[in-house]
Amino acid sequence: MQIDSQKITVFPDGRVDTVNAAIYLGLSQKTLAMMRTSGKSPPFIKRGRIFYYIVDLDEWLNAKGKVVSTSQFRTK
Repeated sequence: MQIDSQKITVFPDGRVDTVNAAIYLGLSQKTLAMMRTSGKSPPFIKRGRIFYYIVDLDEWLNAKGKVVSTSQFRTK
């Protein structure tokens, strides 16, 4: 088994752009954009471009919880 690792670029203040946030979360950029419009994405800021803070991405991932089957998964 081979695991591919990808590098992400993080700004000194802990921000990442949409491309790097998508890589970090394992999502496509389009999925992340659709989640933003539906209000289901991690917290973000818009300063000309969309940025996410790594700590917010980690909190969002951990808040989802862990499930053992797809029948336990519920969307908000």
